[in-house]
Amino acid sequence: MILGIIKKLITSPLSFNNKLKVILRFIKWQISQRIFQSTIIYHFTENSKIFIKKGMTGATGNLYYGLDEFNDMGFLLHFLRKEDVFIDVGSNVGSYTILSSAEIGAKTISIEPVPSTFDFLANNISLNNISGLVDAHNIALGARNGSIRFTTTQDTVNHVAINNEKDLIEVQVNTLDSVIKEINPCLIKIDVEGYESEVLKGADITLKNPSLMALIVELNGSGRRYGFDDNDTHQKLINNGFNPYKYDPFSRSLFSVEVSHNQNMIYIRDVDFALRRVRTARKIKINNFFDI
Repeated sequence: MILGIIKKLITSPLSFNNKLKVILRFIKWQISQRIFQSTIIYHFTENSKIFIKKGMTGATGNLYYGLDEFNDMGFLLHFLRKEDVFIDVGSNVGSYTILSSAEIGAKTISIEPVPSTFDFLANNISLNNISGLVDAHNIALGARNGSIRFTTTQDTVNHVAINNEKDLIEVQVNTLDSVIKEINPCLIKIDVEGYESEVLKGADITLKNPSLMALIVELNGSGRRYGFDDNDTHQKLINNGFNPYKYDPFSRSLFSVEVSHNQNMIYIRDVDFALRRVRTARKIKINNFFDI
């Protein structure tokens, strides 16, 4: 596992000119956690910080790689503006929420169903003094209001439970349309470990809202465990006027792509609008020594 992380470290975009510094930071983190096993405050971007402790896969990924999901987080940082509303569905401990509201100053609606993870999200919101910008909900999203069983011990891959899985809780389920009501979002991120199809079924009004310009959606084939096909999710977004792209934060370019599994995809309604946004965005400092 560690060798895999080191391989990803030296090939990650933000380590291009800083390989030694990145590897030394990783080694220092591993040694300190074996000795102290403490929670640290990590300076994520120039204007944001995040609590990190051993075992928090998504949060530690930011420490290792600069931005755990470099292309998609880079898109958010360049695309969003202070006057925008961002919806973070499946926020985990709040990496995207922090980037949106602490670094950019946008308003965020953050959705996280697992109570213990939601506590970390709430702590990160407080740490960054962004409670006035973030509306956090300890619920799940689906096709209709109700309740559902959820796993609790699988960190970033907690998911709607199937079969005889253990360590479960019952969580409230709302639709995205009912949560945001008359709010006009500009960008939505959906990362719900295969339940994206059900979230979008409860978002028909939201998807038709002309203010919504882009979505970041995880398509990794995990929906198959619920009988869902990523192609159906893709087609629903196409039918609502969105097309799939990948983003390069260094060149600030968007590339039209064919949908493939095992990756996040950025869906954009108006690519010319998106390009104007990303190309005129200010530079963002990552980890106090990278700029994008």
